[in-house]
Amino acid sequence: MIYLDNASTTYPKPSTVLSAMERYMRECGVSPGRGGYSAANDAERMVADVRRKLTQLVSGSDPAHMVFTGSCTDALNLALHGVLREGDHVITTMLEHNSVSRPLETLRARGMITLTRVAFNSDGFIDPADIAAAITPQTRLIAVSHASNVIGTIQPVAEVGKIAAEHGAYYLLDAAQTVGVVDIDVAAWHVDLLAFPAHKELLGPPGLGALYVGSNVEIAAYRQGGTGADSAHPVQPDEWPAHLEAGTPNTVGIAGLAAALAALNPAKALAHIRTMLARFEEGVSEVERVRNVCPAPIDARVGTCALIIDGMDAEDVGAVLDESFDIAARAGLHCAPYTHRVLGTFPAGALRISPGPFTTAQEIDAAVNAIREVAASA
Repeated sequence: MIYLDNASTTYPKPSTVLSAMERYMRECGVSPGRGGYSAANDAERMVADVRRKLTQLVSGSDPAHMVFTGSCTDALNLALHGVLREGDHVITTMLEHNSVSRPLETLRARGMITLTRVAFNSDGFIDPADIAAAITPQTRLIAVSHASNVIGTIQPVAEVGKIAAEHGAYYLLDAAQTVGVVDIDVAAWHVDLLAFPAHKELLGPPGLGALYVGSNVEIAAYRQGGTGADSAHPVQPDEWPAHLEAGTPNTVGIAGLAAALAALNPAKALAHIRTMLARFEEGVSEVERVRNVCPAPIDARVGTCALIIDGMDAEDVGAVLDESFDIAARAGLHCAPYTHRVLGTFPAGALRISPGPFTTAQEIDAAVNAIREVAASA
């Protein structure tokens, strides 16, 4: 299989990740921080070390505020449901994934919040001035995707963060497509809440994410349960990270993420991905009936290319690539329907090609040839 769906999840994973997860289950495999015996303490030390490294990776200041979650979606829901109150106004964008859009639409449908969506321009970027113009006295939160999972554009998040700080609004950054390939500085960018997964550019396993919460953020725990260290409180304790970490964590996933972090090289990974993306886009640029709908240059994007073949449904293109060429690519709306509305590709969507750090030039060339054949037969 030629795998070109790394924006969904990176594959394959480094062998060290798989080995670390197996080793943890064979040699330790217990709940961290529960019981006080040596194996539990070893597991807790491993979890704390990964928590510290992730905090350093995003230039955070307090590892206790790096909260492990079940996924990036889980982290975003934790943030949105935890900070929003009745009567709040939220500003978000037309670039958001449904992991942001659907919780917000749910809260709006319940009459709890009001919501403003800011569009992106013809180059694929939001204008921070539009964010500023949308702020009202009730604006409690600004939620922005760091990079689009459809067209890849890396947004002016530092400028948005400055605006949020000036107006006293919380700033939530969805970094699902960027942590692991783009440098992030939550302090310099005034980010109050940062959500990201383990299974994308960090090259870790699925079923694991994280939410970094600024020390200034008032956030309620919308789920409650065991914490291991403090069982006496009748309600969820206020101490971090237990405040938001109810239940046994995905410790085996964290062990895998530890191995992934040890091999992480964001600059090298992004350079390779962009080289592969450039090779692909150049290859299909002269193929008749193929249209690349990504408006920005590659050096302003993470590794995604969205395209359509005139006269063919995107889902059909994806099926032919899979069945006839053994190429895995994502077709459809990519959980980002508002983005496709602006692009003019709704409701059919587009075909997304997303190379990863292990994609080869030979695989890219095979994909180009396959697109050429499919377009010719359309």
